Amino acid sequence: MKKLFVGNLPYKTNDAELKEMFSQNGEVTEAVVIMDRERGVSKGFGFVTMTNDAEALAAIEAWNGKDIDGRALTVNEARPQEDRPRRDDFRR
Repeated sequence: MKKLFVGNLPYKTNDAELKEMFSQNGEVTEAVVIMDRERGVSKGFGFVTMTNDAEALAAIEAWNGKDIDGRALTVNEARPQEDRPRRDDFRR
């Protein structure tokens, strides 16, 4: 399994559309567009999990820099989330 970061998504893109896009390059086990919890709208990025490295590499090559609705996608291997303070920690 290989997890990919997909940035600069059009804000109207949903999970199903993201999965459909990347399914052109191989089997997608999960596709998630990250949503703003407070406003319920897309944050413009998401993650796609593909079944193997070769398909993930093909997807990166196919989609990185590709123009979708006037936005050039950024697609690369997802890195582990860095530890960072939660936003509400700053409000104290």
